Formats: sequence, structure tokens, C-alpha cells
Amino acid sequence: MTASARRHGTARSGLVLELRAIEAVVLDTDGVITDSAQVHAAAWKTAFDACLRDHPPEDGRQRVPFDLQRDYLRYVDGKSRLDGAKSFLMNRGVPVPTGTPGDPPGTGTVVAVAALKEQLYSERLRGPGIDAYPGSVRLLHALHNEGIPLAAASASHHAREVLTRAGVLGLFAELVDGEEAARLRLPGKPDPALFVEAARRLNVPVARTAVVEDALAGVQAGRRGGFGLVIGVDRAAGPDTAADLLRHGADLVVRDLAELLSPGTED
Repeated sequence: MTASARRHGTARSGLVLELRAIEAVVLDTDGVITDSAQVHAAAWKTAFDACLRDHPPEDGRQRVPFDLQRDYLRYVDGKSRLDGAKSFLMNRGVPVPTGTPGDPPGTGTVVAVAALKEQLYSERLRGPGIDAYPGSVRLLHALHNEGIPLAAASASHHAREVLTRAGVLGLFAELVDGEEAARLRLPGKPDPALFVEAARRLNVPVARTAVVEDALAGVQAGRRGGFGLVIGVDRAAGPDTAADLLRHGADLVVRDLAELLSPGTED
């Protein structure tokens, strides 16, 4: 358990976590519950590197390939596909227009790059299974056994499929995914709307709801939304990644959700 987790530690039937009157928990999916973030990052890299090759920025220093860790966390993690594509390509000064809805997969517009990423991710999703992190599964079962209502909230349109294939969908009372976000026209992270909608469906005020996120935009959304507790998950474990999560709004940071369980706690 990290020092930050210890500072917040009290026991609630095996949970080493000061819930501070927390009555519900909303969790992101990719990188928090399942290891699908790696598949997302790989698809983004293929799409962005193709765009950088086809439409090189004027500044040669901006032509370096997409970095699977640094660029993924900074520009696309936790965001909608279009927002992520726009954020990275604008930062690199890639000379492509935004495009229009329905642009086919390619590199000629921001919309096309986002569509290319979606195509690549969908293809890879049909391959070897995406798994849930064992520590996350343990925590989900502990929370479920406590009767604490859980919601999954993700910008991904594939969240339901991923959670189903990982065998954990049944632990959640609610799921607000990319399909629902589009239907309700919810703005993407760092706007807290996705998490607020999940808490609303659980019928618990945000001040008594915890958010669990691995993305900088996600912890920022939790803080902006006034959630009672924002937990950052540092899967990258880089030299500055935990500090970045804290700076963006996390109350505490762990590398694995099992750190939020008392030693010896079982499912």
C-alpha cells in the first residue's frame, strides 16, 4: 500500500479506505478495471503515426512518433475518441482539418484519424481476451459484498463488451458508456458530466460518491464534479505519473486497487 493510501486508511470490513461517508463508487473501465487501456494505446499509436507520416508537422521536432505512455496519458486517456484525436494532433501542429461526421477511417482529417483508431481497436478487440486486473476484481467484490452500489463510467463505446468479456459486468448496478454519453450529449472529460450521470443513476449525491480513475482528465473531472473522494490509479508507475494524478485532483493514488483492501482480505 502506498503512503497516500495509508494516510486515508480506516477499516470497513476489509476496506483500507476512508470512505468519508461515501455511499457509492463510480469507476472508469480501461486501465482501472481492465487492461484494455493497452489496446487503446496501441490503436492510437498506429493511427497517429500514420497521420504524422502522411501529414508531417512543419516543425521537425513535432514529427516524433506517438509515445505509448507519455502521449497517451497526456492527450487521449479518458477522453472521447474525437477529443483525444483533436488534442494530440493540435498539440503536434499536424496540418489536417477537423473534418465532418462520417469521414471514413484515414489520416486526412481529425475525424478520419479518430475513425481509424476505432477501426483498429475494434479489430484488436476481437483477438485474445482483455482481462480484468485481479486486484480490481477483489476490490469490486469487497465493495459489492458491503452493499456499496457500483457504477462503471467510460467514454468508450465498447465498455459493455469489455466488462462482459472480463466477467465483471454483473457487479455493476449501472453503466454509463460512450453510447449513453452520445445519446445524452454529455461533454467529455475533464467535464464531470459522465460521472455525475452515473452517480445520479445510483441515486447517491456526488459528495457521498467516490470516483476511481487512471486518467488525468478523469481525476480532474472527479475533482470538478465535487465528488467526495477521487482515487487515482497509477498503472504507468512512471517517475512523475503519481504526482501528476495528485496535481490534477486525486485525493490519493494507488498502483493497484488491491491496495485499498486490508491484508488478507479475500473475495
